[in-house]
Amino acid sequence: MSDNPARRADELRAELEATLNEIDNRLNPRVKGAELGRRVRSGYERNPVPYLIGAALATAVVVGLVAWAIAGED
Repeated sequence: MSDNPARRADELRAELEATLNEIDNRLNPRVKGAELGRRVRSGYERNPVPYLIGAALATAVVVGLVAWAIAGED
């Protein structure tokens, strides 16, 4: 570290900027969404069966809810 206050302030400012950029990258919804997409694609490529089962169950639930809404009493 330097004894020069202006240089020290510049160093601290650069460190703070790096920290804030890292926080932004970790909490940014676009970055998190892209990361989730990569993880899902990777998991699907390794073993698609759980994803297909989940999609079938979700479809069955949606179809069941729509049928219930149509056939249900008002």
